[in-house]
Amino acid sequence: MKKLFMLALIALMVFSPLFSSGAKEEATTAAPVVEEKEMTHDELVAAAQAEGKVVVYATSSRIAKAASAFTEKYGIECETSNLKDYELIEKVSKEGEAGITGADFVLAQDAGRLFGELMEPGYLYNYVPPTLKDVIPESMQNPLQAFQINKVFIYNDENTTESPYYNIWQFADPKYKSTLNFKNPFQEGVNSNFLTMVTSPEVSEKIAQAYKNYYGKDIVLTTPNAGYEWIKAIYENDLISGTSDTTIAENVGIKGQNKANTPVGLFVFSKARYATTKNLALKPALNMEPFCGFYYSLYPLMCSNAAHPNAAKLFIEFLFSEEGFAPWGKDCGTYSANPNIGVQEDIDYPFATWEPLLVKEDAEYCFENRADVEEFLNLYIY
Repeated sequence: MKKLFMLALIALMVFSPLFSSGAKEEATTAAPVVEEKEMTHDELVAAAQAEGKVVVYATSSRIAKAASAFTEKYGIECETSNLKDYELIEKVSKEGEAGITGADFVLAQDAGRLFGELMEPGYLYNYVPPTLKDVIPESMQNPLQAFQINKVFIYNDENTTESPYYNIWQFADPKYKSTLNFKNPFQEGVNSNFLTMVTSPEVSEKIAQAYKNYYGKDIVLTTPNAGYEWIKAIYENDLISGTSDTTIAENVGIKGQNKANTPVGLFVFSKARYATTKNLALKPALNMEPFCGFYYSLYPLMCSNAAHPNAAKLFIEFLFSEEGFAPWGKDCGTYSANPNIGVQEDIDYPFATWEPLLVKEDAEYCFENRADVEEFLNLYIY
């Protein structure tokens, strides 16, 4: 995957004529050559302040607070837009096709579409601040990840001292029918990416082994692999499809339900704070086989048509500082790619604890296989 990202970047930097299908010839423009000049931090600050402004599109509303802190620190005006992931991708794509100057950089999720629809055509490119190349894990540099966010199986712990869930195949077992809650994957790209990743060879093999451990026999396939089989089984077992992680957390955690099976949902771990703030019963099921959830990332990526490239680079660097991460770090469930920034240990675990327990997004695999998985999902959701 790294090779493909580098090829996309090289193509952008050398020659990248971008043609809009059906557009008038005069509206067609070539993406500018991106000339990277490595600066010291002080040189970058001076160049950014000379530009005086930075424009950001983000899929997180917390970008506004980060922008305020950035302006206070450097005196650079920030213009931010909070967009849904599909809105951001469409907007950057259209602006890129037309050669319009919009954002200077984006902070976005949905790795597959970012890679296939925005990076490969050259509308976005990867930039790693020189001051952080020896700090951020290499596995998180291409493309650059600013934060990781986890979604985990969280159950109602009102009437139990330990999790009743230990294997993902329980959610396909008729004994646990109508128990699992999960947001409609067509309403959020990262959820669709997760279901795509469970069909990958590596994860599907683990799912097949988990099936054998749960049922005591080898899985018999009616679909391409065990990942597809699990997807089919959980939807046929009356998975409860929600419209938001907040609503799912409330439905799972409300007290006094007295149901035969303990309610459980797969949603962002940050909602676990509702146990205190909303008096709900919520606890993560950490000992699930072969995974207890998944994680996705927020990627700070440069726009090839940036009007304020140095201010954008400085803001990206800022996101990896304590101040820049603060709007996301105040709650559990979001983790900085800067390993020097810890978590609130009284309410969360370090990302190093979570990472081996979760399914990871692979941008290239998601881009190449998500359409097939979504076509398969259509058989069960609609």
